[in-house]
Amino acid sequence: MNKAAFIAMSLILLFCGQSSGQTGIKKKRPLPYEYGRVIINNYSNNSDLSPVVFEHWIHRSKFTCRVCHVDVGFAMKAGATNITALDNERGYYCGACHNGKTMVDGRPVFQACSNKVTTAQDARRCERCHSYGLKVASAYDFFQFSQPLPKERFGNGIDWEQAEQLGLIKPGNSLEGVSIQKNALAVQKDFALNPKVEGMPDIIFSHKKHTDWNGCELCHPDIFMGVKRGTTHYTMVDISQGKACGACHTTVAFPLTDCQRCHSKPV
Repeated sequence: MNKAAFIAMSLILLFCGQSSGQTGIKKKRPLPYEYGRVIINNYSNNSDLSPVVFEHWIHRSKFTCRVCHVDVGFAMKAGATNITALDNERGYYCGACHNGKTMVDGRPVFQACSNKVTTAQDARRCERCHSYGLKVASAYDFFQFSQPLPKERFGNGIDWEQAEQLGLIKPGNSLEGVSIQKNALAVQKDFALNPKVEGMPDIIFSHKKHTDWNGCELCHPDIFMGVKRGTTHYTMVDISQGKACGACHTTVAFPLTDCQRCHSKPV
């Protein structure tokens, strides 16, 4: 990598480590098991419950992103879905799977919400989700789960793409009773995007990788307007603020600090 590229990458890393261009306050880098964690507290405190702790790492190992964010209908922004216990009871949102009936890995997924909470056992079930600040045993241990999977330097420390390619995880792409089976579309070829900074490696964008996990609907048209290359214009500043690629690559997918995952074409 030449001097100009090194300087540019250093500036990008410096910027991505800040919470905004104005504050200059460095974000705390989450631990691998914390990366992608979402705290949901739209209504919990008002109901005398702890906020919900949602772990993306275990859910993304079971289902592709599009199942939850397209078929089930979760918003891409944390807190924007306004999930209620009544929604879950009726089989929406979390209740689409967490109904005591849906089978995953050969066992039923525990029921999320019920209007009948009469015993200590019922209360403990509530705490499986409403666990923020509580010591609640999880059915899945992150370190045991991640141990056999290929490693990466950032994010969860897991190379999710390779794990899926090797068959170590097999995320489902549909949910019975919710998803509509559709014919697969022809996947576009990979293409290069030229960075604005001279000397930086080109970005290689793979439609196949993204359609395997996201489908088309997750990105188009809400995140990227239209389907023609070059329609959406964005910068690294935009991405670091959660726009365009940053809708996923600042929260759940591998983070912006892993520059060479995108800037992968040799100069």
